[in-house]
Amino acid sequence: MAEVRRKISAASARAHTRKSHQSSSFKLSPGFFKKILAVLFVGILAWIYQVIQPPPPKMCGSPNGPTVTAPRIRLKDGRHLAYKEHGVPRDVAKYKIIYVHGFRSGRHNVVVAATLSPEVIEDLGVYIVSFDRPGYGESDLNPKRTVKSMAMDIEELSDQLGLGSKFYVIGYSIGGQAVWSCLKYIPNRLAGATLLAPAVTYWWPNFPANVLNEAFNQKSRKDQWVIRVAHYAPWLVYWWNTQKLFPASSVLANNSDVLSSQDKEIMSRIYSRKDSVSPPVTEQGEFESLHRDLIVTQGAWEFDPLDLGNPFANNEGFVHLWHGDEDKIVPITMNRYIAEQLPWIQYHEVSGGGHFFPLADGMSNAIIKALLVGEK
Repeated sequence: MAEVRRKISAASARAHTRKSHQSSSFKLSPGFFKKILAVLFVGILAWIYQVIQPPPPKMCGSPNGPTVTAPRIRLKDGRHLAYKEHGVPRDVAKYKIIYVHGFRSGRHNVVVAATLSPEVIEDLGVYIVSFDRPGYGESDLNPKRTVKSMAMDIEELSDQLGLGSKFYVIGYSIGGQAVWSCLKYIPNRLAGATLLAPAVTYWWPNFPANVLNEAFNQKSRKDQWVIRVAHYAPWLVYWWNTQKLFPASSVLANNSDVLSSQDKEIMSRIYSRKDSVSPPVTEQGEFESLHRDLIVTQGAWEFDPLDLGNPFANNEGFVHLWHGDEDKIVPITMNRYIAEQLPWIQYHEVSGGGHFFPLADGMSNAIIKALLVGEK
């Protein structure tokens, strides 16, 4: 039988070869692409999570943390509070005061003792104990810190130091929120209280919108964003204030634009002194000190100051609120409104005073005398 041969053109051969290759090529299913996208998405989320996480704190007294040099008390939950005593010895004191420091400061920074004369201390028998708030200085951090927990810490400090059934409390700036907390939760322990330029939150429910808006609009645009982040997305606070894309808090950045003319003069005078250097207060980490302050202050409070009733209805003590009318860090608007709505608060508006007005000459004497003996 004759062999049959077919002629195949070159073009036909190439087409046949391509078709063969195409039919044998590897095909990816749609499900595989979905899995790849899911893995990438999870990876991106993990990267974002790592970026926004603050570094772990360096616990005071731990191998890598700062050493313990201050006297400390141990609280019921196991945390420690470091404290410092000022004035006359507590066992002979006539007036015993617990002082609560402000932002980026500690037990060494007691504004009511800065210009307090020795004569006033001795004549009145004034004892002041200051303490590092949680996460500051040599006090253990408290990731569960709230406005209420500060009052509980203060009560325990008083009990362990044996300050008696009643004591005075003074809070400056962010430390003022602890005074509001004491007035709310332990009013029966107070002999009197003073708030110095107390920090405010812009979400207290009982304030009229126009008062809140006026105060909020006095803040710079970048600080308004910091406040919003602290309230609505507290988990972003550390990243927001440490990244370079958006401006961070003016106070955290040490921006002099938020200082009044009096503030600048006071700071210049203080920094020119050789003894002005204080020990560092954020060695355990800035998140559990500075950033936690922002989160707690601008978070959801369990109450607002306008809820409070007079803790001294029989005039056995008094509440004082002092504020400088040129304060650019804590606008005076809301504290002025509080004083108008709560007539049992003795309000002192300092003309020309900035945020650091308690450090001006003579102010410590005036603040202490008003609180302890009612001197105006």
